[in-house]
Amino acid sequence: MFDSAIYKNRRQALRNKVQNGLILILGNNEAPANYPDNTYKFRQDSSFLYFFGHSHPGYAGVMDVEAGEDYFFGNDVDMDDIIWMGPQPSVKDLAAQVGVQQSFPFAQLKEIVGKAIAQGRKVHFLPPYRYDNMMLLEELTGIRASIVKKYASLELIKAVVALRSVKEACEIEEIDLACNIGYEMHTAAMRLCKPGVKEQYIAGVLDGIASSYGSMTSFATILTQHGETLHNHDHSHILEVGRMMLTDAGAERLSNYCSDHTRTVPVGGKFQGRQKDVYNIVLACHDKALEIARPGITYMSVHQEVCKVLAQGLKDLGLMKGNIDEAVAAGAHALFLPHGLGHMMGLDVHDMEDLGQIYVGYDDEVRPSSQFGLASLRMGRRLQEGFVITDEPGCYFIPALIDKWRAEKMHTDFLNYDAIDKFKDFGGIRLEDDILITPEGSRFTGEKRIPITIEEVEAIMNE
Repeated sequence: MFDSAIYKNRRQALRNKVQNGLILILGNNEAPANYPDNTYKFRQDSSFLYFFGHSHPGYAGVMDVEAGEDYFFGNDVDMDDIIWMGPQPSVKDLAAQVGVQQSFPFAQLKEIVGKAIAQGRKVHFLPPYRYDNMMLLEELTGIRASIVKKYASLELIKAVVALRSVKEACEIEEIDLACNIGYEMHTAAMRLCKPGVKEQYIAGVLDGIASSYGSMTSFATILTQHGETLHNHDHSHILEVGRMMLTDAGAERLSNYCSDHTRTVPVGGKFQGRQKDVYNIVLACHDKALEIARPGITYMSVHQEVCKVLAQGLKDLGLMKGNIDEAVAAGAHALFLPHGLGHMMGLDVHDMEDLGQIYVGYDDEVRPSSQFGLASLRMGRRLQEGFVITDEPGCYFIPALIDKWRAEKMHTDFLNYDAIDKFKDFGGIRLEDDILITPEGSRFTGEKRIPITIEEVEAIMNE
């Protein structure tokens, strides 16, 4: 948790962006896994964390725009709770820790919201994504749970996105620390990547490293020798020589700030001929993004320039042909890169995605594309100093997609299908780092960059 002044300033900045009414920020509750007392690991709502700081279940916060006052709602523990959990701070003390002077039992939230509605005041809330909060909003506002998400405040969504997009110094420090844990996770994966080792064992080690630092993984770990499946959570295979292991994994600090890195390494510690060729193309794509990303440029244009590097590299290998600019404009390269270059990152590994990606990654100036591949770009808008985004190009050989495009004679002016067919057993490569947009350009987050060049990867794998 940060100093109370951080939260007070954030709430005031939010009030300044909303014209009138009450701003309601709901925290999350615990969720049963298989029976009521056996719950999933608790994760607080990120916007509640941002404005009210506490990672405890069962709380809500309210900001009164006109009155300039904040309210904190929750219930003090009873003796049964103390027996099982030990002494707990009071709701009043929790509120004071984040600069809120007025706290109330949770039941009074309905009274406060109901009074505002009766007075004809606007009650702003964010899109709920958990069903218990949908039902709570129905109880508070009278809007049916099944449709309450449609009544989320667009004014509030845009205000929260504007504030959370630009990271404060304290946030950048936490992201750097999360990336330090990511370094330990990914270098461990490299050292363990040996023939005969089960994917699940390495994935479990990485999850354990994250937990050992008092945090958890920032998302379900992707670790597979079948990297052609973009989000492959199947860890059932035994590593084999000649394959590459793709690891997409990150850590989440106790502060809930995240890291997200991807590395692809050769099983056995030595890149082979075509592995080296494709890997260097993806690395060149990755470095191109670092070279040109800076304040004032749209990330969609960065994505498109990276796609040209990919297409040129594949043309040099004989997999693509024709004019590179025309090929990228037509979307032919998306056979190999069917996803976007990156996304926002912070308190969420896909930062603020619960608020609507159209508001997080796009704006009135930059709108999403409908073209295959480019349509999956989560972050397209103009970069600003203080943004933290991922740089994650890839090159994948997806047999089903190759067969589909070939049967439909897709982009035959730009794709050499006979040559591409020979790569159907290749798998996929992705390289990802988290970057901070600085006044001059960008920098890596974390103290040390995870090994990424062929020489660096082979060196650590063969220590």
